[in-house]
Amino acid sequence: MTQHRTPAAHPAEVVSTDSVFGAPCWVSLTSRDLPATEAFYSAVLGWQWRSAKLGERFRIALADGAPVAGIAGMAGMWQAAVAWTPYFAVRSADEVAGRVQERGGTVAVGPISFPPGRGALLADRDGATFGIWEGSLFTDWETWRRAAPAFVRLHTRDAFDAAIFYGEVLDWASARPGCCEVQYEGEEVVLRSRGDIVARIESGAVESAPDPTIRPHWQVHFSVPEVAACARAAELHGGSVLREGPDEAVLRDPDGAQFTVTSRRER
Repeated sequence: MTQHRTPAAHPAEVVSTDSVFGAPCWVSLTSRDLPATEAFYSAVLGWQWRSAKLGERFRIALADGAPVAGIAGMAGMWQAAVAWTPYFAVRSADEVAGRVQERGGTVAVGPISFPPGRGALLADRDGATFGIWEGSLFTDWETWRRAAPAFVRLHTRDAFDAAIFYGEVLDWASARPGCCEVQYEGEEVVLRSRGDIVARIESGAVESAPDPTIRPHWQVHFSVPEVAACARAAELHGGSVLREGPDEAVLRDPDGAQFTVTSRRER
């Protein structure tokens, strides 16, 4: 098993989405087989698990005791795609859902109240799925950032058009204090919150094709100490390696959900 240890976090300072609005604040995965999913990610990412208040079909992944991700064993019941989904912090889930529809996106689920907050599952104009969350966070945002994801990356047809869409619905680069900063670096859009890179948007070869690896989608990158060790663990536990380099590997779990492991020195 690959154990990933992170430095002790500073005392919690962020308790609600008001403080980090517009930034990724959580990631979740749908699963067909919850025990198998738990075993796979325990082996590959060294996670532990606890139950969630939403019921027995939901689990919370822990890294050194800090909540880092949610798993919902509902893919079969909902006929939902098995995929990792990033959630962005918002001040009003209802307002953001309305903006998404006004700008040509789709509201798939919600907004629905899930104490201690309110969330929705949405899709942008090109069909890339993402979530929004309003209310209290599962853990301090800084703790979550240190414990698991390095960032999330949107692979889409037009990075600049996508940046405009998300900027308008999530208040990026707005006049509001504390909003996320957007920078254009070549063909890529980079999103920063509190000085950290939290998301990237890139254009790519995503013509209409049946292969989900090249359709517009958000890819979750997890920060790990040893990329090669994670790749070998994925292969040994029923997953596969789609692409591997010295500092990054794209993996697929046994259910088919893709994610990326990125070396901590590359963050």
